[in-house]
Amino acid sequence: MGTLCPNVGTPAAHPAPGAAVEFPSRETPQDHRAAMLCPCSAQGGRSRIPAPGGRSRRPTAVPPCDSVSPPRTPLAPAGLEPAARREGGSCSAGDARALPGGNFGGRSGGRGRLPAPWRSASSRWRPRTAPSGCRRPCRAWRRARCALPAGRAGSGAAPQRRLTASPCLLQLGDMVTRQALKGRETAALLRGIFKGSPCSQRSGVLRRLQVYKHCVPLVESGDLHLSKVSEIIGLLMLEARQLPGHALAELASLFVDVIKGGSLTNGKSLELFSTVLTALASSKENLAYGKGELTGEEFKKQLINTLCSSKWDPRCVIHLANMFRDIPLSGEELQFVVEKVLRMFSKLDLQEIPPLVYQLLLLSAKGSKKTVLEGIISFFNQLDKRQKEEQRVPQSVDLEVATMPLDQLRHVEGTVILHIVSVINLDQDLGEELIRHLKTEQQKNPGRALCPFSVALLLSVAVKHRLQEQIFDFLKTSITRSCKDLQFLQASKFLQDLFPQQYDITAVILEVVKNSAFGWDHVTQGLVDLGFSLMESYEPKKPFGGKAADNTYGLSKMPAQQACRLGASILLETFKVHEPIRSDILEQVLNRVLTKAASPVSHFIDLLSNIVVSAPLVLQTSSSKVTETFDNLSFLPIDTVQGLLRAVQPLLKVSMSVRDSLILVLQKAIFSRQLDARKAAVAGFLLLLRNFKVLGSLASSQCSQAIGATQVQADVHACYNSAANEAFCLEILGSLRRCLSQQADVRLMLYEGFYDVLRRNSQLASSVMETLLSQIKQYYLPQQDLLPPLKLEGCIMAQGDQIFLKEPLAHLLCCIQHCLAWYKSTVRLCQGAEDDEEEEEEEGVGFEQDFEEMLESVTRRMIKSELEDFELDKSADFSPSSGVGVKNNIYAIQVMGICEVLIEYNFNIGNFSKNKFEDVLGLFTCYNKLSEILREKAGKNKSSLSNKTARSFLSMGFVSTLLTALFRDNAQSHEESLAVLRSSTEFLRYAVSVALQKVQQLEETGQTDGPDGQNPEKMFQNLCKITQVLLWRYTSIPTVVEESGKKKGKSISLLCLEGLLRIFNTVQQLYSAKIPQFLQALDITDGDAEETDINVTEKAAFQIRQFQRSLVNQLSSAEDDFNAKETQSLITVLSTLSKLLDPASQQFLQFLTWTVKVCKENALEDISCCKGLLSLLFSVHVVYKSPVGLLRELAQDIHACLGDIDQDVEVEGRCHFAIVNAKTAAPTVCLLVLGQVDKVLEEVDWLIKKLTSLGSDTSGNESGPVLTVTPLSKTEDSSQASNQSQALEKGVILQLGTLLTVYHELVQTALPAGSCVDTLLRSLSKTYAILTSLIKHYIQACRSSSTTIPGRLEKLVKLSGSHLTPQCYSFITYVQNIHSESLSFVEEKKKKKKEDEAAAVSTVMAKVLRETKPIPNLIFAIEQYEKFLIHLSKKSKVNLMQYMKLSTSRDFRINASVLDSALQERNSEDAENEPHNDQSSTAEQTEENQEPKKKRQRKK
Repeated sequence: MGTLCPNVGTPAAHPAPGAAVEFPSRETPQDHRAAMLCPCSAQGGRSRIPAPGGRSRRPTAVPPCDSVSPPRTPLAPAGLEPAARREGGSCSAGDARALPGGNFGGRSGGRGRLPAPWRSASSRWRPRTAPSGCRRPCRAWRRARCALPAGRAGSGAAPQRRLTASPCLLQLGDMVTRQALKGRETAALLRGIFKGSPCSQRSGVLRRLQVYKHCVPLVESGDLHLSKVSEIIGLLMLEARQLPGHALAELASLFVDVIKGGSLTNGKSLELFSTVLTALASSKENLAYGKGELTGEEFKKQLINTLCSSKWDPRCVIHLANMFRDIPLSGEELQFVVEKVLRMFSKLDLQEIPPLVYQLLLLSAKGSKKTVLEGIISFFNQLDKRQKEEQRVPQSVDLEVATMPLDQLRHVEGTVILHIVSVINLDQDLGEELIRHLKTEQQKNPGRALCPFSVALLLSVAVKHRLQEQIFDFLKTSITRSCKDLQFLQASKFLQDLFPQQYDITAVILEVVKNSAFGWDHVTQGLVDLGFSLMESYEPKKPFGGKAADNTYGLSKMPAQQACRLGASILLETFKVHEPIRSDILEQVLNRVLTKAASPVSHFIDLLSNIVVSAPLVLQTSSSKVTETFDNLSFLPIDTVQGLLRAVQPLLKVSMSVRDSLILVLQKAIFSRQLDARKAAVAGFLLLLRNFKVLGSLASSQCSQAIGATQVQADVHACYNSAANEAFCLEILGSLRRCLSQQADVRLMLYEGFYDVLRRNSQLASSVMETLLSQIKQYYLPQQDLLPPLKLEGCIMAQGDQIFLKEPLAHLLCCIQHCLAWYKSTVRLCQGAEDDEEEEEEEGVGFEQDFEEMLESVTRRMIKSELEDFELDKSADFSPSSGVGVKNNIYAIQVMGICEVLIEYNFNIGNFSKNKFEDVLGLFTCYNKLSEILREKAGKNKSSLSNKTARSFLSMGFVSTLLTALFRDNAQSHEESLAVLRSSTEFLRYAVSVALQKVQQLEETGQTDGPDGQNPEKMFQNLCKITQVLLWRYTSIPTVVEESGKKKGKSISLLCLEGLLRIFNTVQQLYSAKIPQFLQALDITDGDAEETDINVTEKAAFQIRQFQRSLVNQLSSAEDDFNAKETQSLITVLSTLSKLLDPASQQFLQFLTWTVKVCKENALEDISCCKGLLSLLFSVHVVYKSPVGLLRELAQDIHACLGDIDQDVEVEGRCHFAIVNAKTAAPTVCLLVLGQVDKVLEEVDWLIKKLTSLGSDTSGNESGPVLTVTPLSKTEDSSQASNQSQALEKGVILQLGTLLTVYHELVQTALPAGSCVDTLLRSLSKTYAILTSLIKHYIQACRSSSTTIPGRLEKLVKLSGSHLTPQCYSFITYVQNIHSESLSFVEEKKKKKKEDEAAAVSTVMAKVLRETKPIPNLIFAIEQYEKFLIHLSKKSKVNLMQYMKLSTSRDFRINASVLDSALQERNSEDAENEPHNDQSSTAEQTEENQEPKKKRQRKK
């Protein structure tokens, strides 16, 4: 094997002059690899190293790698020195090529050239000798130089010194570059170089270092194939661990310089950097750094610090993040790196964020999970806020601030969420850390914790069943808490001032649904699961039929109901946005309707209805599921069946198979034994009749839901032509006729539904009317002289001893009357205009005439009938416990209903005829007699269920017409006929009472009986008409004038006032969106104003002024004329209307001022009125400002009114409010004041919790870095939190300070034993607990930072120590004294041995024990407060206990009066036993043991 150095052996196969030195591509023999080494690189493990002065020394053994001492200049390779220290002239061009910074790149200009930092770093050092250990250039060097091309060898005129400038290093770099660019086996070449350059020799280290410095820019140049790059980097990484520490330090420092200079292009070499840093950390050498030395680990830490403190090129951030994964980092280093990467987010393009986030998440496996998650969430939260701001202000002033398009942002967010979820699937700790972080952050700042991005992330993670329960529990808790906080804030102006920005999680979650439209398929399943979880967790508690669906009430006030509604909104919006998941949502809704039949399902049915409205044709794809649901209709409650059929109604119009399936189910249900199944069948058939028009076309007015026009046209008109629809409807009517022989409830449903069938499907009028005619004929007696005209005995049936209603005759007549009225007003007019339907017209006239004659005959004979004709008179038995009584009750209700039906019929057809109105009055006389009898019987039998007034058969529309005619019709032609009705006060009272009953039914169920009872628009119009009449009637005729001539019952004015109160409540609940139109309808003077110009506050204030005048008249009236019920109703009306006023308006302030004035000037002694007026005052005052000042004045009045607990103290007679007097002070006013105090305490407690969370957030900011998107946001957030904390502290302390003055008055008041004392003791315990919470907050603040106690807190502590705690102990003594007096009174009764008073004695003792139970709790609360005051004093170095007096010992207390009496008894006994003793000494002793008498004082 030949070598290139003569010192080693005889050369073999030297290349010819001018020939290039090349190796075979496939074969790299050891001799060829060794041929490129310096001849002096290996001489038996020894090397010749040049002496410092250029002189040579004897060959010496090279020490091992780890014992090689570092060079004097850390970053200078061995054998190199600064150019300034060189002796001689400057470097020539050829010399420059030989330097490490020269052109290694071969012939093409610039190829292989080092980046600028590498050039600058290398060019400072120049070789001062030939290759290390050589005394002279070897032959191999000379031959290699001769083999170079002419242009690269340099000019021959160059000085000889140039040949000594690292020629081997130049040739090595040149050869590596050529091999790499030609695709040859570069790794084999590098292995040969490394094998010939052992780290045990200084020259070997130098060559290795030079190869590294050359290969790194070569790899980064981008000229090499990826496989070649990987091959080179892999070999370099493998050999890097053999480098000594100083070489690693130099190499790592150069990497840092390159990164700082931004010269990295593709980041391929960073894999080598991570290996270098890892090897450096494990190095045991002491490395020179500055003027000192560092260990390898410390040097690595310093490099990372320098690297993270410098500016990074955005292009290399991802590569750097990936690199740090391979480096062992301490917790501090990892935190520093993570923060640096997070700060780079804002400098990257949006598309580069997802891969960087992924690398960061993988890096978080080492630690700092919370920092990573917090930074990612905070970054996207800021982007979302910026995006919203840009949407709100489209034209941005600063164009540089403009962010990316919305769709691009959403897609990036979705990709990032996918990355986080994928990493959490591999690392469960990251998911738990996410939940833990958001829970902590939610306590501090809900808006920052639960933003749209974080909620979407949680929902995506929730797909993993291991974390689903935790996430949903957290979200549900956050939702209810947010709803409660919003409710809390809206009820208090004091809190609104402290929290101007209110966080609403409902809007955030719905925004997530909206954002999920941008391809966030991974979020949809979480949204669906959350929606159903909310609806099931917070479902309505009342039965479905009890009240109207909650969504008709507008915004619900209860947090649970809001959460349930949010769940429905999530599902509905998700259904609209995501088509693939629609069938799943629909199936789950239908399953819950079926499986939850026993519990309320109204919310699910409402959701189903809304789903069908949004996409009706989607039901076709799930028709099998709907059909399966139909099979279970017989087992569902009737209300559920009706709601379900209404919801799926559009499907019946577009799918014949579903319709046929439903008909089969309903026909089977008609013959079911279960009553609910039969009722379900009737409901289903009526629904079909209402929605399948015989003409075969679908008018828009007949469809309750929108249907796709194409589908309707393709299916309905193809399958359901006129003949088919007519046959179909007649078949259904035939089935329904069978129901007329079934139970009364089934018939009742049929009668109530026929009117809607006719109104929606007029072609069925003849069939329906014929059916009704044949049914009524079974009970009608055609003989005109027979009384009564109807067979009532056929309406009942007996089963054993029980009597049941068989035929609801009154409902049948009511149905006939409404259908006939509609037929006469609509169908007959239309038919009369058509000549081709004469036959049908004659048929219609036939049954119309029969009905009219029948109703006329029944009217005439009912007026003539006496109660005895119905076997109903005053002597009849109406007891519900006997069969006869039940029968008579049924008869009475039926007769009364028939009278009401006939009243409405005759009034409508009478056309203001005097005779007809006389008939109406006659019918009412019959009705009134029965009503009086039932009322009298019900009064005797208190347990009777007939105390409830029977539901009136008058329709809502007729009631509004009747009231308008009775009270507001001023037409001259109507005056004579209306005088007949107006002459009867009972009839007027009856009309108003029925109106009141209808409004109450509407308020409770959302609908009324009769035509259009389920039409919200018609109901609203009728409400407006009724309100106009009642309002005019009440304000025009005062109650005082009316009551002078009244006999019995409530006055009409009072009934009008009660009706107005119910109407105002109903409108605010059911028609909140139409309040402006409602108030406009009441204002007759401004009836032409447009809806857009309606000012609700002004209109409401106008109505309020009318009731204010009425209330002032009542309060100023004489005592005999004072009506407490009316006054109470007026106060309630004012309270209801005041909710319509804007709290910021002048009208609201005027109303508040007026309310305060009324309370101050009127000495009301009626308890209920006083309570109502003070409640109104508090409710209005709280919305305007905090009521603590008001409470203090009321407490002073109570103290002055009831006196002091110390009888020797005379309280100054101050009176702020005349309403506080001897009759109302206790317990009414006292309990109201304490109730309002408790509400203020709840607000303060809520504020302290917010304050504590803000304090912990601030302390967290101080103790450690908090990452945000921009550097300024951290400072802004901390300053905002500090300012808000100061505002909260001030508000809390001021509120508590004023409350302490309130308690200062109350605990000195001689309250009577009972509820006042008990409530006050409990309220005091709560106050001390809240004071303790405040002190704990300041203790925590002192621990976390050097916070000084504010002066206002010292004042609060001083106030509690001087004005509350001593008085509390005195009050406790007072309470125990009054209870001991009660017990002593009981003991005296026991001595009398009255057995009948034993129960009373035990009751008194139990009462005393119950009322003294809060005392130990209060004492414990006081002692806890003082305990934490001591802790705070130690922490803050401020003696707060100087303001607290020594507490009275509760375990052992000397009662002076008891001691005196005992001593007196003892002295008297001694005097009797020793009569000769000096009596003067006894008197002296007695005087000494007596307390000195207290002087009377006056409190100011």
